[in-house]
Amino acid sequence: MSGGPESNKVVILGGGPGGYEAALVAAQLGAEVTVVDSDGIGGSAVLTDCVPSKTLIATAELMSEVAGAAELGVNFRDSDGDAATSLRVDLGRVNERVKRLAADQSGDIARRLDKEGVHVVPGRGRLDGPNRVVVGDTSYDADAVLVATGAAPRTLPTAQPDGERILTWEQVYDLTEVPTELIVVGSGVTGAEFASAYLALGIPVTLVSSRDRVLPGEDADASLVLEEVSKRRGMTVLSRSRMESVTRDGEVVTVTLTDGRSVHGSHCILALGSVPNTTDVGLEESGVILKDGGFVNVDRVSRTSARGVYSAGDCTGVLMLASVAAMQGRIAMWHFLGDTVHPLDLKKVSSNVFTAPEIATVGWSQQAVDAGEIAAEAVMLPLSGNPRAKMQGVRDGFVKLFCRPGTGIVVGGVVVGPRASELIHPVAIAVAESLTADQVAQTFTVYPSMSGSIAEAARRLHRV
Repeated sequence: MSGGPESNKVVILGGGPGGYEAALVAAQLGAEVTVVDSDGIGGSAVLTDCVPSKTLIATAELMSEVAGAAELGVNFRDSDGDAATSLRVDLGRVNERVKRLAADQSGDIARRLDKEGVHVVPGRGRLDGPNRVVVGDTSYDADAVLVATGAAPRTLPTAQPDGERILTWEQVYDLTEVPTELIVVGSGVTGAEFASAYLALGIPVTLVSSRDRVLPGEDADASLVLEEVSKRRGMTVLSRSRMESVTRDGEVVTVTLTDGRSVHGSHCILALGSVPNTTDVGLEESGVILKDGGFVNVDRVSRTSARGVYSAGDCTGVLMLASVAAMQGRIAMWHFLGDTVHPLDLKKVSSNVFTAPEIATVGWSQQAVDAGEIAAEAVMLPLSGNPRAKMQGVRDGFVKLFCRPGTGIVVGGVVVGPRASELIHPVAIAVAESLTADQVAQTFTVYPSMSGSIAEAARRLHRV
């Protein structure tokens, strides 16, 4: 649906999930929509982050499954009839597929925007006041502006990527040779995912973590499982080890730690967090207040401090997930264009760490319960007792549910295991709809299935 002469004019800076989802909503509601995009439709989520990394991880998952096939009675033979002894990854072909799928996804989104009448302008946009965007020599007046400029990998003066052996997570897909020894600096979600993926691809990995455990922001029980599994599979994890510098000498990369130790490898991935793309966008000059670190300050309906200016996605620093960016963008347009809108509720957001095993969470956390922020009862059920898990050779992982004492309403959950990203959905529904543990327990599950453990955990939360 394209806008008519009396349409509201919406200009969106950025073509990532926050931008293109907002554009689709605004077009649906009759606005005249312009998207100013500098990096390719889909943004980093599609071109350099979520889609590429999860495509790489899909290959890693297959490698892991094949490596464990013998336990399920499947043996591989080479052309001479002898037992095959190793698996090898063709990283060049893997990355070629990664980039092709990302480009295809970007093209699909671009075609959808065109079909809905959204005007896409290539270039970098800048606010000239709250109601005007300038792109090169052209200016666009707007009744509302949405800033969805995203974020970029953080680097340090002592750890500068060269795009060849010292890499950000956006640069790994240009690798054609398999690293002989990979060092990953940073044990947050990005670092843990890449360390886990490359380990599964058969590459020796050392993970440098400044904290006392991997994934310090996730459920502690889940982090422990991941670290134990990773070490068992051969990963070297250096906890409480802060990086001082990363240097390269020919084919050798050296990570120097603040305690004087050095770690050597063929390649290094820097996973040091993100910085918002809010410099030179004209935000502060247009009345938009920025928080510490340069992130855009927004409320729960994506409004900034400047009237008519909204913001969505990683540049807000609210919760760096593509799903949250997309919802922030939709909420902004629903709010501006007068449609029904529900403010963003982070306690209903499900998220997943695509490691092996995966870690999925939703709602209130164990840390919040332990800190007394909410009163809740918890049950943790290991997957090792699940019949489907036994059939598939799965030993690691668990289901954990939190419910309110008295009412039994489910307020949170954690799933650790294969495809946890899929298993968390029934828990997310329970949290979003304030279902009780009894209601979850009394819902039929397939036997045998991994989801049966969710119902079983709910049954154990029953109180007479």
